[in-house]
Parts: sequence; structure tokens; C-alpha cells
Amino acid sequence: MRFNTLQLLGLTMFGIAMSSISHAQDTLVYCSEGSPEGFDPALYTSDTTFDASSLQVYNKLVEFERGTTVIAPALAESYEISEDGLVYTFKLRSNVKFHTTSFFTPTRNLNSQDVVFSFERQRLADHPYNQVSGGTWENFNGMSMPDLIESVEAVDDLTVKFTLTRPEAPIIANLGMDFASIVSEEYATALFKAGKPEKLNEEPVGTGPFKFISYQKDALIRYQAHEDYWLGKASIDNLEFAITPDSSVGYQKLQAGECHVLGYPNPADVAEMQDDDALKVLEQEGLNVGYLAYNTTMAPYDNVNVRKALNMGINKQVILDTVFQGSGQVAKNPIPPTIWSYNETIVDDEYNPVKAKAMLVTEGVENLKMKIWAMPVVRPYNPNARRMAEIMQEDFAKIGVEVEIVSSDWGEFLKQSRELDRDGAVLFGWTGDNGDPDNFLAVLLGCDAVGNGNRAQWCHEPFDTLIGQAKVVSDPAERTRLYEQAQTVFKEQAPWATIAHSVVYKTVRKEVQGFKVDPFGGHIFYGVSLAQ
Repeated sequence: MRFNTLQLLGLTMFGIAMSSISHAQDTLVYCSEGSPEGFDPALYTSDTTFDASSLQVYNKLVEFERGTTVIAPALAESYEISEDGLVYTFKLRSNVKFHTTSFFTPTRNLNSQDVVFSFERQRLADHPYNQVSGGTWENFNGMSMPDLIESVEAVDDLTVKFTLTRPEAPIIANLGMDFASIVSEEYATALFKAGKPEKLNEEPVGTGPFKFISYQKDALIRYQAHEDYWLGKASIDNLEFAITPDSSVGYQKLQAGECHVLGYPNPADVAEMQDDDALKVLEQEGLNVGYLAYNTTMAPYDNVNVRKALNMGINKQVILDTVFQGSGQVAKNPIPPTIWSYNETIVDDEYNPVKAKAMLVTEGVENLKMKIWAMPVVRPYNPNARRMAEIMQEDFAKIGVEVEIVSSDWGEFLKQSRELDRDGAVLFGWTGDNGDPDNFLAVLLGCDAVGNGNRAQWCHEPFDTLIGQAKVVSDPAERTRLYEQAQTVFKEQAPWATIAHSVVYKTVRKEVQGFKVDPFGGHIFYGVSLAQ
């Protein structure tokens, strides 16, 4: 058997966490950018939803140390891997308690049945919970987990065995992602018997540092510190999400002391924030990409030459200067340069409206009318989707393409952008979940992700074969070679117009202590305190 070093990492992680905790009576207010789609993170891929659910309410078997891409133990104290790489056996932590809330009182601690339930509901089509709340399981399905996981078994109360159909190099990192949050099987069973299984997505119960109290859509989410949290009670007693889609309004609230943390400040406001003695601006190069995804199943976007022509019609430098205020770089690849296997040799599409217009004429595309779907919220990979769409509208007019800009509220936008018959192209983006290229290339562009994370609805066999091969080899050099080839295929086929990789800014009030920028785009409030 091969053993891991999670136990040693865990001692360090726990010591740091415990040393930062003081049990003061505090309420921290986070000005969040939008309403969550729900509170069951396995159903979704949005950071807005993960912030409100998995990062506060739940834990996973393994998690990333706060502010890093280093994997560490969480609900699993350790794991063992069989020599053939097909069996992963996890030893669970003992005496981990679920939340006691106004709507549920647990009768037992975490055990292996909770882990089995959390994965089998996503894996098995005949599971009682498989179709509850829509049953989309976007990340699980998008990363080919149904084909990868042969079984999840409870060996005993604190031992769980995963058997795979093939070796999978990024599996441990994948299990640190939000979809792998462990929910209470006891709570789910009680809800099912009561005929209210959808409550699992509305009134969450987990083992995480904060327990859910209430939610007022588009206004406020309230949490309280979990008194019996296995890592020790959080420093702040109360946590509130003040839902504030307009970042300018969020800035005003921050200045007035109505919120302590602003997740997505307007880049144009950053310099002013940096001059304010009451505020601290944190920044970090983002593990992200912003893009325009064509629906490659619909004419004329099913024609690679049309897609290439449209790409040449976009002045990405103007977008970077205007929307991002220069805080980032133009993107040429579907993965950021901060991630390993980034292909430096790729040549980006040139900006050439004259050539672009001629190419469209050659392909028989004249007087094209297209929709660009613009996100209604601020994201690090797109701080102002409406303005970006307006710039593209002006650019495309120069090549004879008339653009209609459409949008909707965040939840509806996410739903509509996944639809197979969605017209035109959608402005979207991604912040990595685990630091592995597979988390971009498979989740956003793989065949299994069509209808979920793959907003281009693009299934291209040569690309899919390459990323599939890269998953099953353990040699980093060989994985790099395969991913570099996949990026070449992507650029040739142009299912997206790659736009930018941004610098990530977070603004906090000076009294906020211990807040760290999460490389995966989340907002983690365990380990954060407020100076008195």
C-alpha cells in the first residue's frame, strides 16, 4: 500500500487554525455579489453558491489549506491507495458532529454512511435522491465521475472504500472540490420520509464551521458559528451575507461599515480603496479565464471558420483596458498561465476586422444577427459583462454582425446558458477548483460536460481523447505533453473567444484579521476575526 502525508499536513493546518481562534462575540458581514442557486453544492458550479454552502456549512474528505492549493485532511484523517491505483480507502475522523438547527437535531456523529450517500446520490440513476432538485450534478457528471467510480462502500463506521474503473491522476484533488461536500444521510432520510427531500437544497445541515439559520432571497443569508466544530469554534459568532449585486453599492456599504468584506470590487475603484486608511486591498494573480462561448451545435457557429472570424473581430486589448482596467492579461489559452501545462507556444487569434469580415463573406455569412448573453453579476474573470458585451457589439458591427445583448437574473442566467439550444454566445468564465488542468479542460470543454459546464456545447473527439489520456497517466511530463496538445486542438477549433485572465482583488475593512485570498475564488471565513 502507498501511504499519504495528510496526517503531518493536518497537524500543521489544525495548529494554525486553532491558534487564530478567539471566542469573541462578533458578527462579520460579507457583501456578496448575488443570490445562491441553492444550498446543495453538488448541484451547481457557481462560486456564488459555493460561498453560501460548501465553504461555510459543509466539509469534504480532503480540503485545500486556506489560501493555498495544498491538499490537507478534513473529514478523512488519512487514506491509502492500492498499488494498481484503483482502490482508495479513507479513514474518517471520529466524533465529528453535524449541526443542530431549528429544523433538525442529529442523533449520531458523522460516519461512513454519510460519505456513501453523498456520492451514490450523484452516481446512481435509481438512487432516491438522484433527481431531487433537478439532479443536474454538474461537476460530478462533467468530470466523468459516473464512469470513473465503480463503487463507494462503507467498510465500517469510520472507513470508506472507493473503487475506480481506471487510475485517475487528479482524483484526490477532485475530492477537495465543492461537489464532494459530505451531507447528512440521517437528515436526508428524514426529509425523504416526510415527503420534503428538496429541503436538503433549501435548509442545509453539514459539519462545517457555520450552521445555516435563514435566507431571504436577494437580500440576506444568516449563519451562526458551529459550537461543536471539529476544528474548534470559529472566532466570529455570526456570519451574514448581505447580497449586493452592484459593486459600487457594496463599496459604499464597506465605507459605511455596513459590511466588512467586499468580494468583487470594481477595478476602477481599487486605487481609491488603496488610499483609504479604513480599508485593506488584497490582490493575487487569478487562477481564472474569461471567455465568450459560441453554441457550436447551432448554425452558423457550428462552422469553425465562422468562429475564427468572429474571434478576429474582437479587440481584446480594449476590453482589458476598459473592463479590467489593465488588471490582468489577454487570454490565448483556455487555462491560465498560473497553472502547470500552460502552452506558451500557442499563437493567439489576431485582431483583424477587415480579414474577419471577408472570412464571413467567404463562408456565406452576411447580415448575421446574434445574441450575446451577459452575466448580471460581477465575477473576477469578468467584472462588467454588460460593458464587455457592449464593446463586442461595437466590434462586431464593424464586421457586419448585429448583436443583441440579453441577460436575466443570476440563477436564470446560469440555467439558460446551459441549454443546448441557447442562441448565440455566452460571456462566461471559470476560476479553478483544484489547480489541475483537467478542472478547466474537462469540466468546461469535455464531451461529458455538454449541457453542464461546457457552455459551448462542444464535443470534439480529438480533444476529448487527449484529455481522457491525460487523466489516467501519473507521469507529470506526459500529462503536460497531452494537455499542451489539447490546447493546440482547442485553438484550432475555436469553440470560445478567450478574453482575459484577471488579477483578483478583495477589499476588507482594517478590523478584519486573518482573511486570505482563496486561489479558487471562494470566500472562507473560518480563521477570520474582527479586531475589537
